[in-house]
Amino acid sequence: MKKLLLTFALTAMVALAGYAQSVIDAEESRNPNDFYQKGIVVGKRAMPYPFLRESDVVWETTIWREIDFNETFNQFFYFPIETASSTQGRTSLINLIMTYAENGEIDLYDDDDMTAPIDWEKASLQLTGTPRTEQINVIDPETGLPAEDEDGEYIMKDTLITPTFDMASAKKVRIKEYWYIDKQDTRQKVRIVGLQFQFLKPAASKQAEDQLAWSFCIPMDDMKVRQMLVNANAFDENNIVAERSYDDVFIQRYFDSYVVRESNRYNREISKYLTGQDAIVESQMIENKIFDIESDMWEY
Repeated sequence: MKKLLLTFALTAMVALAGYAQSVIDAEESRNPNDFYQKGIVVGKRAMPYPFLRESDVVWETTIWREIDFNETFNQFFYFPIETASSTQGRTSLINLIMTYAENGEIDLYDDDDMTAPIDWEKASLQLTGTPRTEQINVIDPETGLPAEDEDGEYIMKDTLITPTFDMASAKKVRIKEYWYIDKQDTRQKVRIVGLQFQFLKPAASKQAEDQLAWSFCIPMDDMKVRQMLVNANAFDENNIVAERSYDDVFIQRYFDSYVVRESNRYNREISKYLTGQDAIVESQMIENKIFDIESDMWEY
């Protein structure tokens, strides 16, 4: 009986010591943004696409589709706009792309065929426009008001305006993807190969209006881009711990989108030959046709 009590006492002491040590370790590794250590994303690597033989592709088409940030379901791509504070380590898709592009960590192209490489200096000019000279009022340091000359006219001076890119100006993302049927398993599959984002480009002067424009293109099948997407989580408002990486979002197709173009003999977008409700119907018809192809292959 004494031996049993002694064994129980020693076990309790070891357990208490271990608990005390865990409390000390928790205090030393305290993270103000998390109440436990998160390491699932740390060291995560992008999974390369499986090798595909030309002879295994029995059908293929190219689709361009757009993801509109105004859609409630897609707003996790857009927010947070602020990048300085209170983001809990989150980043928007556009901010992620801009950070890597500016640091030269991913390749940029001037076209969605990815045949015309472009450096960051030229790419940034696409986003902001070239610096311009404008006349602005000279401020009187004593009054804080616009200074006037002897005739009562405002004193103006030439000032170089260097525009900057506003993350909030991003409106949409356009992806280019290949749909194909692999005869090895007789399944229809898809690979996203390119991405551009639409933004509101600053006007060249105060009199002109800002215009919608498309950015440079990034190759989504490049492992550098895939790794960039793996390293950042997309926010899930229903369950934070279940967040997907941006790579998961695109592979699992966790977004709402619509078709704007299919490969065709005229090499044109839907908006070039249809508008309004007719364009929406055409987009849905293309979507339905893609999904019907796989089911139509089977006969019973």
